[in-house]
Amino acid sequence: MFQITGTIRAKMPEVKVSDTFRKREFVITENSSQYPQHLSFQLVQDKCSLLDPYQEGETVKVSFNLRGREWKSPQGEMRYFNTLDAWRIERVAEQAPAAGAPPVGGGYAAASVGAPPPSPVGAESYLSGQEDDLPF
Repeated sequence: MFQITGTIRAKMPEVKVSDTFRKREFVITENSSQYPQHLSFQLVQDKCSLLDPYQEGETVKVSFNLRGREWKSPQGEMRYFNTLDAWRIERVAEQAPAAGAPPVGGGYAAASVGAPPPSPVGAESYLSGQEDDLPF
């Protein structure tokens, strides 16, 4: 069992895969590191309705299992897939930092969530407002 806290970024509609199987996917954004991570989860069968009371933008704690499987293509190539299979979603109350508490990040200057990381000295002329084209 694993747990992660993040903000709901996207909710997809329920999909009926077969007469006996249905699933629903959703994405949360986890911001504990310098680069936000967008993680896709799935709910299956009777768990599909767990997402109904939540809205995009809400902070939630998701309990999930990590599932893996292998698949052999018609050409004989083996492929491996991972799935984050959610089974509980809980609302998380946002808490303001206590007065006088040290900044988050071990003493580094706190940055706003969603703000770009500070640029190295001299990088201003290089970046000059251009979008970063790195895929990660």
